[in-house]
Amino acid sequence: MAEKTFDRGFKESRPMTNSSSPANAVFKRRKAQGKPRWWEKYFLVQPLRHHGRRLAPLFPHIDFSHLRPLDPLRILLQALWLVLVVPPARRRPALLPKIQNRLAALTSKIGEMLLLPGGKPEDNPPRIENLFERLASRSCWQRPLVLLLLAVPTVLILAVIVTTPLDTVTQALFMCVLWGAALLLRRLPGRPITLVLALLSVIASTRYLWWRFTVTLNWDDLIDLVLGLGLLAAETYAWLILILGFIQNLWPLRRPPAPLPDDMRSWPSVDVFIPTYNEPLHVVRPTVLAAKAMDWPEDKLNIYLLDDGRRDAFREFAKEAGVHYITRPDNRHAKAGNLNHALRKSQGDLVAIFDCDHIPVRSFLQTNVGWFLKDPKLALMQTPHHFYSPDPFERNLGNFRQTPNENELFYGVVQDGNDFWNAAFFCGSCAILKREPLEEIGGIAVETVTEDAHTALRLHRAGYNSAYLNIRQAAGLATESLSAHIGQRIRWARGMVQIFRLDNPFRGKGLTLAQRLCYSNAMLHFLSGIPRLIFLTAPLAFLVFHGYVIHAPAELLLVYVLPHLIHASLVNSRIQGKYRHSFWAEIYESALAWFIARPTTVALFAPHKGRFNVTAKGGLVDQTHFDWQIAKPNLFLAALNIIGIAFGIWRLAEGPSEEVSTVLVNLAWTFYNLVVLGATLAVTAEQRQVRRSHRVPIRLPALLRFDDGSTLEGETSDFSVTGLAIQIPFPGRDLHGKKVEVSVGEDVGFRGFPASVVRQHGQELGLRFDALSLAEQARLVEAAYGRADAWLDWDSNRPSDRPLVSLLEVLRTGMDGYHRITHFLSPSAANVFSQGHRLLLWIYSFLPRTPLHLQTGVSQ
Repeated sequence: MAEKTFDRGFKESRPMTNSSSPANAVFKRRKAQGKPRWWEKYFLVQPLRHHGRRLAPLFPHIDFSHLRPLDPLRILLQALWLVLVVPPARRRPALLPKIQNRLAALTSKIGEMLLLPGGKPEDNPPRIENLFERLASRSCWQRPLVLLLLAVPTVLILAVIVTTPLDTVTQALFMCVLWGAALLLRRLPGRPITLVLALLSVIASTRYLWWRFTVTLNWDDLIDLVLGLGLLAAETYAWLILILGFIQNLWPLRRPPAPLPDDMRSWPSVDVFIPTYNEPLHVVRPTVLAAKAMDWPEDKLNIYLLDDGRRDAFREFAKEAGVHYITRPDNRHAKAGNLNHALRKSQGDLVAIFDCDHIPVRSFLQTNVGWFLKDPKLALMQTPHHFYSPDPFERNLGNFRQTPNENELFYGVVQDGNDFWNAAFFCGSCAILKREPLEEIGGIAVETVTEDAHTALRLHRAGYNSAYLNIRQAAGLATESLSAHIGQRIRWARGMVQIFRLDNPFRGKGLTLAQRLCYSNAMLHFLSGIPRLIFLTAPLAFLVFHGYVIHAPAELLLVYVLPHLIHASLVNSRIQGKYRHSFWAEIYESALAWFIARPTTVALFAPHKGRFNVTAKGGLVDQTHFDWQIAKPNLFLAALNIIGIAFGIWRLAEGPSEEVSTVLVNLAWTFYNLVVLGATLAVTAEQRQVRRSHRVPIRLPALLRFDDGSTLEGETSDFSVTGLAIQIPFPGRDLHGKKVEVSVGEDVGFRGFPASVVRQHGQELGLRFDALSLAEQARLVEAAYGRADAWLDWDSNRPSDRPLVSLLEVLRTGMDGYHRITHFLSPSAANVFSQGHRLLLWIYSFLPRTPLHLQTGVSQ
């Protein structure tokens, strides 16, 4: 049954039509005659349609060839946004030459004053940034007395700003001054501007926290005091993570590759370790074949398959592939023990480690090893963990490659920030370690279940350096199910808290202050479970029990808390850019909070408890289903918040009038919590995934050669080790079931793979490879995953964060979560949420969009 819609012709919701109705016949006749409909006459639709091709880049959400009745309003809103919000320097002046705005011109003029002569902001570094770098490079900053003379007055000035008490009106004015400064500066490029914005955020957040500590605790009521202290503890934790995050990420290093010497005889020897335990051979095989094909002198490269599963099929495969096979009599210390055992049986200068599903590109070693020759103290080179399959959030929410996943912030921003402070972590895979320092510290650490980070900490304590090269040079499989994803995160959380207890970075020698802060932030981050649960339930204290966890008027609370929240969001959005969209952190944390709260608390008090669990990879999800076991905690929290909404409505109707503003603030907080919880519940609706090999979108030239000698040229649209899809000119004949030889990429025309056409849909052919020899499989892996540029443009079309758009996306995802629950419970109830979901899509269609030529921009 077709769906009703709020705006006829809206793309996401097709209107209900009857092709045989008289009204529809009249509509078709008028359309065929070229006569405008009534609303087209009054809203200048014909001129808009005429100039649509010229305007289309500025209005990416408008289809000028099929305008809808309310599209003129959408065009008006977009035009106002372009004029008032988008700086002129970033517009295309040829498209709107007569539109000017004094505010935009003023900020652009300031930007021009800070730029080198000529060019655009993205072409030339700002003068202020060059000046800042020259000042930072001066040797005087290494003198403690100079730092002390600068730090003391700065701290005193900030202390006065933070601790001065203000009434509601004065605090509101102070809030407006901070916002005005931030809005003026946010359009200017450069890291120094980001530092200033971060300073404004620190002032707003610290001022809020000081006010919370000194004014808002109710010391006259024990229950209010206890609940208030709990919320204040959670807010203090969030403030600490915010400050540590600024320190860690404000100046990412963005290290380039270091060239290797021309004389290959001076290149070090490399041992490649691929540990495996219970993963199937079809997952491990591509990694081994790709590692063997890496560009490195053959006499200096040894591949080792480390099989803790002790399987005969793996032994035979290793023999056939020409790689070393190592096993051991027990599985003591899990992956760390497996690696240490292999260290004793190998002797290469460097050790490259890949998880068994992480397939390296052929240039991996040539790109990374140069830094070991440039820096003799370098012990670790880490590269990003990239995943070519969707994780449970991306698959279940349907936003794969559209919204950054949980993993991307760490490898896109945090590790670059760590590298600036010489604190890049070892992440267990896609990394190279120098054997001598590794043996000096006793090999891979075995005391905790996160052996990788603990090993990096020991290397730094021993005085060695680490490096991070933010270039995707290997790709692997993400966890297949939400339960496996949660299990992996539980292990990470427990292991990092174990390190915090057993080898605390603030104790012992060998680390700089910055390294201590970076490691502490990584460890404290995993203690977010209990604070997040507090934030998800805190407003219920007032709505249900009438407890004042924040003992202050609602108006005063707003003028203190809004600067804290908005400035923090603004700075994080600028720093994180396309690697984390606003408000999604709350979803990722809320999905895990219940499950990591207990393991991290246990590890904090009993760090030796817990064992290593292997993350399942390469599995299938046979059918779409709702994981009620995983959803139970957040269903319970959502039910509590719904009860809170009911109590809030009752208090609005029956409570005293002077509490209305307090009730409204708590209701808004509760509603936001419900949205976040709804988004986490949407993730628990597991979507079907039955592909044994994930398809990777790749565009390569392809040639099909048929048995009769005829050929057909085309281009691949996706690729895997079991098959591929090819776009071809319309063949004019039925090719289904045909046997072909397909060659792709550099091998087009002379080295092909036997395959069968198993699907034909228009100009797209689906091919499945026939039985391939090991040599053919190796060439196939290199073509699909091993090219040096295989993953470089993976997120090139993803726009940077836009907080308001991201907020609406989170709201829509939250609504969808409750819709999915009702769908699995009752289809009729699901229809109610479906109507709300369509209404949200309709409202979303009016929001301005980033012009096409700006959608690939990245914030600094």
